[in-house]
Amino acid sequence: MSNFRHNPLLAFLVHMTQSVLLRQIAYLKAENRVLRSRLPKSVQTTPAERSLLVRLGSPLGSAIREIVGIVHYKTFLRWVREERDGANVKKPRRKPGRPGITEDTTAIILRLARENGWGYARIQGELKKLGINVAINTIKKIMIRNGFHPSPWRTKGDWATFMKRHMETLWACDFFTKDVWTVGGKVTFYVLFFIDVSTRRVRIAGMTCNPTGPWVEQQARNLAMDLAEQGKKVTYLLKDGDTKFTAAFDEIFRTEGIKVKRLPFASPNLNAHAERFVQAIKHECLNHFVAFGERHLEFLAREYEDHYNTVRPHQGLGNVPINVIPLPACGPPNPAKIECDSRLGGLLRHYRRAA
Repeated sequence: MSNFRHNPLLAFLVHMTQSVLLRQIAYLKAENRVLRSRLPKSVQTTPAERSLLVRLGSPLGSAIREIVGIVHYKTFLRWVREERDGANVKKPRRKPGRPGITEDTTAIILRLARENGWGYARIQGELKKLGINVAINTIKKIMIRNGFHPSPWRTKGDWATFMKRHMETLWACDFFTKDVWTVGGKVTFYVLFFIDVSTRRVRIAGMTCNPTGPWVEQQARNLAMDLAEQGKKVTYLLKDGDTKFTAAFDEIFRTEGIKVKRLPFASPNLNAHAERFVQAIKHECLNHFVAFGERHLEFLAREYEDHYNTVRPHQGLGNVPINVIPLPACGPPNPAKIECDSRLGGLLRHYRRAA
C-alpha cells in the first residue's frame, strides 16, 4: 500500500485493471443469466465439472456468493465439503433389479436337478440347508434354461435313473448262440445265462439245441431256488421279447417276488450288461474255437464263465475283477516274480505276483 501512495502511476494502473475486471465480470454474469433463461430450471453437472468449479471457486471465499449462478450458494458449499472429504468420487452404479447369482450357485442347482427328481421348490429347500438363498423363480428359470423341466416328475420313466435305483437288486438274462459240429452235422446251440447287474457275476444256466418252454422254465426254477438258498434279494429281472421266454417263465419269478420287465423290441442298449457279456464271451473265447459236440461247448463256456467271474478285470467296476480288492500302489516287482495262469491253451491269461 505504501508503494501505491508514493507511486501514483502504479496506483492508477491497478485501479484501471480492477475496473476492467469488474466490467468483464458484470458482463459475464449478465450473459450467464441470459443463457440460463434458455435452459431448464436445474442444470445437471458431472463429477468432473463440479471438481473444476470447486477448484476455481474455492480461492474466492465468500465472494463466490456474488458470482455463482447455476446452483445455490449452499449447494456450492456442499460441493466443497464433498470434494474435501473425497465423497465426490464417481462410484460404479449397480445394475437395477435383483443381483444375479454366481456360477458356483448355478452349478449346484444344476447338480441337484441332475442327480434327483426334485422340483424347484424342493431344490430351494436343499439350498437353504447349504446356506444359499435363491428365489424360487430364479431356480425355475435356471432349470428351464439348461433343459431341465421344473416339475419334480421330470425323471419319471428315465431308464438310467431306473437302473441306478435298482442296481443292487437287478438281474438280467439273455441267450447267445454257437454253431456246434455233431455226428449229424452242424447244429446251433442256444445258451441261456443270467447276470447280476450290480456285481457283473454271470451264471450260465444251460445250453440246448431245442430251447422249448419247459426247458427254459426249468432253468428259471433252478435260479430261483439258488437265489432263495443264498438269501439274495432280487427285485427286477430284465429280459428281451424273445418268444422262448414264456409266460410260465415270468410266473416262476413273480411267485418269488421278482418282477420280470420285458424290454421293447430292438433295444439292446436297455440290456447293455447282458449284451456286453455276449460280446466278451464270443470275441474272447468262442470265436477262437470250432466246437465239436455239446460237451465241448459246455467246457468252453464254463471255463470262460469261471475266468470272467474270478480274474477278468471289468471296466464298469473300476477295471478290477469281481469281488477283488486291488493291491495298494507300490513299486514294480521283479519281472521274474510275475506268474501267468492260463486257460484254454493260453487263450485266457491271468497274471499275478508270485507268493
